[in-house]
This record gives sequence, C-alpha cells and structure tokens, in this order.
Amino acid sequence: MNLRVLRTELLRSAAPWAGLVVLAGGLGFLYALNGPWWGTSVQWTDQWTPMALWTRVVLAYVWPLVGGVGALYALRDHRSRMPELLTSTPRPAWQRAAAPATAIALALTAGFVALLLWGGVQVALGTTTVTSLGWLPISAVALLALLAAALLGMGAARTLPSPLTPPLVVVLLLAVNITLMQNSDGRLPAANIAPHLLSQLSPVVAQPRQVLLTLTGAVHLGQALWLLGLLATGFALLTATRARARLTAVVPALGGAVLALLVLPGDPAGSYRVDTAAASPACEGPVCVSEIRHDRLAALAPTATEALRVLDKALGDDAPRRVREETAPRALMENRQLEADSVLFNFEDPQIGAAKGGQLLRRLVGEGIAPSCTASTAREFGSGETLVVQSVLASWALGEFRVIDADVYDADEYRASTRRTWERFMALSPAERRSRAAEVREAALGCEFTYPDELAGGSARRTGR
Repeated sequence: MNLRVLRTELLRSAAPWAGLVVLAGGLGFLYALNGPWWGTSVQWTDQWTPMALWTRVVLAYVWPLVGGVGALYALRDHRSRMPELLTSTPRPAWQRAAAPATAIALALTAGFVALLLWGGVQVALGTTTVTSLGWLPISAVALLALLAAALLGMGAARTLPSPLTPPLVVVLLLAVNITLMQNSDGRLPAANIAPHLLSQLSPVVAQPRQVLLTLTGAVHLGQALWLLGLLATGFALLTATRARARLTAVVPALGGAVLALLVLPGDPAGSYRVDTAAASPACEGPVCVSEIRHDRLAALAPTATEALRVLDKALGDDAPRRVREETAPRALMENRQLEADSVLFNFEDPQIGAAKGGQLLRRLVGEGIAPSCTASTAREFGSGETLVVQSVLASWALGEFRVIDADVYDADEYRASTRRTWERFMALSPAERRSRAAEVREAALGCEFTYPDELAGGSARRTGR
C-alpha cells in the first residue's frame, strides 16, 4: 500500500471523522449525562476494570454511529460516479480498498486510545491500588468491535450504494444492541430479551454495578472470534465486484458466529467472575476491606476497632469479632448474607461510605447490634425505621443519644421517631435493655425486623426487612 495515498486519505477524506465520533461520542455520553459512572463505587475514573467496562457501555450508541460513518465514507466513489472507471483498471480490488480501510482503522484506533487515555490517566493518578492488566482484553474487544462496524458499514455501502445505506446500517446495529442488551440487576449481569448466549454477540456490556466483577477469558475469546468474522466479511464486501463474491463474503461472519457460540459461556456464571486480585482481603487487625479499597483501610481501621470494643462491652460473648467489607455478588433487593461473628459493611452504603469519625462509629455499632438484611446503596434505599432502631441501640451502647445522620424522606419525623423510641427504651431497666438488644440482634441475623415501637417490648420477630 502506497503511504502517500494513505496520507492523503487521512488528511483529505472523511476517515478522521470516525475517530472523532468515538472520542466525542464517548466523552459526551460520560460527561453530558449523569449516571452511575459518576459518584458511585464503579465511577469510570476510579478503577481500571470499571473504566474499561464503561467504554464498552458507550458502544451502545457509538458502535452504530461508527458503522454509519463507515457506510458514508464508502459512498464517495458512488457519489463521484467512478465505480466503473475503478473496476476497469488492472489494479486488484483489495489494493484499492486497503487505503480507505486502513485510514478509517487508524482514525478509530486513535480516537478510542484517546478515550482510554482520558480515563486511564485519571485512574492512574487516583487512589487505585490494583494495577492488574485484566482490563486490557475488555478494551481490546471494544476496539475490534469498532473496526468491524466501520468495515461492515463500508462493505454494506459498496454493496448497496444508496444514500439510505448509512442510516439503515445505524438502525440495524442499534436494533442489534437493543435486542441483545444485558442488565446488571441480578447477582450477575444477564440478558434482557435474547438468550444469554446470543446476548454476548453484542460488544455492549451491562452497566457495571459491582466493582469486583469482570468478564471471563471465554467471553473475550468468543467475542473476538465473532468480531473478526464480521471484520473479514466487511472487507470482503468492500472488495467484491461480482454477485458471487458478495454471497461468499458472508462466510467469515457465519464461521465467526459458529466458533463464538461454541466458545461463549451459556450462562452468566461462566461470563462473569469476581476479580480475585481486587477482592483479596487487606486487613489491619480484625478490620478487613477488599484490596481495591486498600486506600480506605487506614482511615477505617481505628474507628472499626473502637466499634468492636463498644460491641464487646454491650453484648459480651455474643458480640461480633471482625469488621469486614462485603465482596460477594448480590442482586438488587436481594437480602444480605449476614454473619454472626462479623460486622459487614459496603462502601456503597451512604451512611458508611461518606461517614467519618463519630458518625461512622455510630453506624458500625448500630449495624453490629441490629444488622439489616436490606442493603442501602445508590440504587437501593434502606428503611428509615432500620436507622431509628440502629440509632437507639448505638446510642445505648455508646452512652450518649445521637441520631445517625441519613438522607431520609422526612428528616424531622425521623429524628422525632428516634427520640420517642430512645425515651421508651431508656425507661427499661439496664438488664431489660441488654436483654432486648440481644433479642433484636438474634432476630436481625435471621432477617426478622424489629420495628421502633417494638424495641422497648413485644416480639422482636417480624419478617420483612
């Protein structure tokens, strides 16, 4: 391939627009819209794997657009009415197609690498402590998907040289993404409409919700085989000059699909796994967090250790002996798996993730006496009544009444309810208070909730929260 021709393609053709679509489209999605890619544990500039996964999420919109740009790019010969002249020259068709194909591939690579650098520099300069290269295959498949979409669009436009071809390519790829879309509401991401196996033929992944989850090697391999087949089909269509060649051009895509379906896992358990390096425990005494949160351990450990001391004084032999971050995958609204010997917490809980000093101590003590089976995260809202009970019992254990700060619907009622419950609870004798605290804890470990008006007496066993 003549480098001078390639230089001309890059400087004077529409190829660079493809790279601009990737960079501007990706950053526009991530910065113009407010979503879970900001302000959560899976923020796209915090950790390497979430960063790579979010660049796969934006393919829901960028992938179809790149296919449309490729189709528009390939229509230039038809618009200039040169196809007959070009096909009459002795130069092989693949050589004529190599320059525009290489130009758009270089532009896409530059745009996508710039998007990765934008996020990667922020991750590297941040607080991440896990530098595994496991995110690279996730991003490599994304780049391969962009190249395949561009060449497929170019091949489609060369086969059907019509002004309607670019928008049709965009609509077709967008429909594929919607049909094969996955969601992250379950314990592991799964398909919405299509069977899970087929859903993995889309390069788009479910929106990250759990920071420790990543894709398995089988998914990378299967998707790479499928996308390579699409890329080869696109290039074959781009170089085809006869109807028979156009028919045989679909063989690589069909072969890639067959190989991919043989390799791709058939269920979510085979597609997603917990990143063992990120989930490995980092401990300071009895206080443990996941390695990916190692930067928060130094600030957490003294307060958590003090919480264990308070709990030991309040509950005696039945008190938990560890404070540990939850790392097991969990579906939205699924009950937490509580442990009698541990105070479990999640940095997604706004009363823990953003709490400091006395408020964090109070929250950990409350969770140690009356653990809640219902999680409180950015997408799950815990009960205000749970916080009332935890506030009262934490105040009792700490010897000072204070409400756990929380973003609840009616803050005045929350504080008034906590004050009333506290007064009724403190009207009990010291022995009765200790007995009630033990009963509430035993019931809570079995996911049986104690309402505030039951705390000072009555059954502590009512199922529901």
